[in-house]
Amino acid sequence: MKLIATADAVGHVLCHDLTQIIRGETKDARFRKGHVVCAEDIPVLLSMGKDKLFVWEKQEGMLHEDEAVQLLWQLLANRHIRPSAVKEGKIDAFAEIDGLLKVDSTRLRAVNGLGEMIIATRHGNTPVKAGDKLAGTRVIPLVIAEAKLRRAQQAAGPGPLLEIKPYKIRSFAQITTGNEVYHHRIKDAFSPVIVEKLKEYNVPMSAHIVLDDDDVRITNAIRELAAAGAELIICTGGMSVDPDDKTPLAIKNSGADIVSYGAPALPGAMALLAYLGDTPVLGLPGCVMYARRTIFDVLLPRVLAADTISRDELAALGEGGLCLNCTDCVYPACGFGK
Repeated sequence: MKLIATADAVGHVLCHDLTQIIRGETKDARFRKGHVVCAEDIPVLLSMGKDKLFVWEKQEGMLHEDEAVQLLWQLLANRHIRPSAVKEGKIDAFAEIDGLLKVDSTRLRAVNGLGEMIIATRHGNTPVKAGDKLAGTRVIPLVIAEAKLRRAQQAAGPGPLLEIKPYKIRSFAQITTGNEVYHHRIKDAFSPVIVEKLKEYNVPMSAHIVLDDDDVRITNAIRELAAAGAELIICTGGMSVDPDDKTPLAIKNSGADIVSYGAPALPGAMALLAYLGDTPVLGLPGCVMYARRTIFDVLLPRVLAADTISRDELAALGEGGLCLNCTDCVYPACGFGK
């Protein structure tokens, strides 16, 4: 591209969009890339503060921002993700389905470390809905060396940097434990909360068993539900260290592989995550019953998307694992669990 005075621009081709801002009315491209400047455009351009213009002068090995950003978008392109139109060297990515967003943080960092181009995304391992913006891409200069984009492709490696995993679990079974509920000393206030939480993902309850604090009976119930094809088993109550709290023992004795009993998250430190074969088994502490958001909200979308959670990933939740109990809760659009 070359720089010329706006007054001399008639007949020249603009090499980038020019945005016009009129307070309270508009902020949009007044002239698009490729526009041939005519005489009546000159006063408008000058009113926009454009005393000089870049006009297109094609050079071998250099890409215009709009060409380059399309190569950058290809690093994100994947099933269930759609791009916006190219505009001012930018392309945004949007979800086409509800699901779990996965971001390859290491490869994303490698691309952003090259400079002159950026990809900004939502946090990975968070739920998204169809239509949500997932990422924005931008090429910083108006023209960029094609070789720089090739280096970005090499840094990104094979496979897209973003993925949306659709939810696979379609129903859940619950085991409510506790002598106080089993013997009708108090009303079960836990189950309605779990049902409401799963309703956010359109996942209904398929079975519900209420038991006393008998670990053998709880163990047998877990095994029976898994054998009957339960996709997800949630155990509520009995998760602390009191003598009557037998749920962690019962889950262990069921043969489930316990990933972790305890998580560096508040509320939710006494949560338990296990897998009985391919069936996730969750032990939920009492805080889930009364706190608006807990470790359960962090783990649930990953569990529903059949995204296996490791012990190391749970340990990493320590930074960001403190819910601030904001008066106006905006989860997941906050730092909790990230």
